[in-house]
Amino acid sequence: MSVQIVIDSACDLPKSTADSLGLHFVPMRTIFGNDEYLDGMTLTGEQFYEKLIETDEAPKTSQVPPADFEAVFENIVSAGDTALCITISSRLSGTYQSAMMAAGRFGERVVVVDSLNVTVGEQLLVMRALRLRDEGWNAWEIAEILNHEKGRIRLIALLDTLEYLKKGGRISSTVAIAGTLLSIKPVIAVVDGQIEILGKARGSKNGNNKLMELVRSSRGIDFSRPFMLAYSGLSDQMLRKYISDSHELYEGKTDHLPVCRIGSTIGTHAGPGAIGVAFFENE
Repeated sequence: MSVQIVIDSACDLPKSTADSLGLHFVPMRTIFGNDEYLDGMTLTGEQFYEKLIETDEAPKTSQVPPADFEAVFENIVSAGDTALCITISSRLSGTYQSAMMAAGRFGERVVVVDSLNVTVGEQLLVMRALRLRDEGWNAWEIAEILNHEKGRIRLIALLDTLEYLKKGGRISSTVAIAGTLLSIKPVIAVVDGQIEILGKARGSKNGNNKLMELVRSSRGIDFSRPFMLAYSGLSDQMLRKYISDSHELYEGKTDHLPVCRIGSTIGTHAGPGAIGVAFFENE
């Protein structure tokens, strides 16, 4: 009896990568007008940002329905295995509740973990689960470790524009226009499962400095755990500039900087040009 790991697309692992790692990929929904897409399946990250730039109407995202999880859990349990499901924060989406509803009929054969995170922050927990599975832990043991360690994950991001927060109704048009005129770059983070604004910077250079300052003010990056850099949009130019500016944070500590594109769940509100850093803090 093996452990099968189930993920939702909000963790922003491409489906092809999830398949290669033996993960069971369950898509969120992304809605443009009357058209609904399966995130990561019928709508790639590149296609999402192309549509985002082209349309004036803000897209919407929708949680995974319980039936989608139930179908995946049924296949896993029927094969004699156990399922470990990791979801987007319950404080940002109803997807965790959907997974819990679906898990109810399978008893101890299915365990669900609320990541209390999203995008690459959630992805770090998935990658940690893979390592633990490969070390031979069972599903319930892995869940216990993940629940203990997830509070050490830090996800900090710099947005390039306030426009998409305005489109999504998160801020007023007046605030968005003022911010654009002043080149305001909000710095956000996931705190206790919710997205919070930590500060604002004027211009990209000050924004990069603020991002580096927040990384440094943590207890330090635990390079023995998974970590990730991220960007949104069609170009990673802003991220490459950040990597150049912040090289002292990583030089001599790792020979590889993994990079991921932020998908539609957060991209809907962040817009293109955002950059992010996700890591486990040192204990």
